[in-house]
Amino acid sequence: MPQLLSKYSLHEETGKTQCITPKSAGWKYIGFEVFELKAGETLYQKTEENEVCLVLIGGKADVKTESLSLSNIGERMGPFERKKPYAVYVPNDDYFTLLANTDLEVAVCKAPGKGGCIARLITPDDIQSESRGKGFNKRFIHNILPETEPADSLLIVEVYTDEGNSSSYPSHKHDQDNAPQETYLEETYYHRIDPPQGFVFQRVYTEDGEIDESMAAYDRDVVQVPKGYHPVATLAGYNSYYLNVMAGPERRWCFVWEDAHSWINSSDYGD
Repeated sequence: MPQLLSKYSLHEETGKTQCITPKSAGWKYIGFEVFELKAGETLYQKTEENEVCLVLIGGKADVKTESLSLSNIGERMGPFERKKPYAVYVPNDDYFTLLANTDLEVAVCKAPGKGGCIARLITPDDIQSESRGKGFNKRFIHNILPETEPADSLLIVEVYTDEGNSSSYPSHKHDQDNAPQETYLEETYYHRIDPPQGFVFQRVYTEDGEIDESMAAYDRDVVQVPKGYHPVATLAGYNSYYLNVMAGPERRWCFVWEDAHSWINSSDYGD
C-alpha cells in the first residue's frame, strides 16, 4: 500500500509542491497537483485523456484553453479569506496555459475524461455554499464541482472547519460500487492550516483493519484515501481548510456512516 500522506515539497524550477498520480497512489482515477507560481510565471499542460479542473486557491491568473481566453480571474489571495474560489474546467484532449498575475497557488485536479463537457469558467456565483453538522462537528462547504454540475468524473469541494471541531465525521466511507447505497470514489485531501505552523489529525481505516493509519497533516500536505473511513480533527488555536477531489467509475457521491459513530447525527448529540 503506498504511503497515504504526501508531504509538502517545493520544486524550485517548476513551482510544483504536490504530485499525486494514479500510479503513485496505487489507484485508478485521481491525479492531483499543486503549483505555487510567482507573478509572471506560467504553467502549460495538455489534458490528454483526463478532464482537468483548475482551482485557484489564492491569487489571480490569465487562463487559456482551445476555446477560452480568461483575463485576470481570481479574487481571494488565500483560502482563509473564506471567499468562494474561481475555477476553470477543461475537458480531455484540450490544453491549458495559465499565467500568474500575482503570486498564485493553484490546484490541478484530474480524472478520466469522456469528452462529454466543454471548457468553462466557474465563478463564485456558480458555487453553492452550505453549513453542515452541529456541536463540535461543524464545517462550512463550497461546492466547486458537485454532481449536479457538468463533468465526466470529477467531484470537487472545499471545506472549512474551525478550531476544536471534527470534520468528515461521523466516520463515513465510499469504497463499494453499490449505488445507490454506496459508490466507489477515491479521494484526496489538500490541507491548509491557519496559522500555518499548526496541523490536523486525519485517520484512514477500514473495518477489516487492512488500513489503519493516523496522520498529522501539516499545512499544504495531502492525505490520500483509497478506501475506508477518513475523519479529520482540528486542534485548539488552528482552523482547517481542505480541498477534496473525488472520482470513480460512477460520478455520484453515495456513502455510508460507520455504525458506531452515526449517533452523532441524531438528537442524542447536542446542538
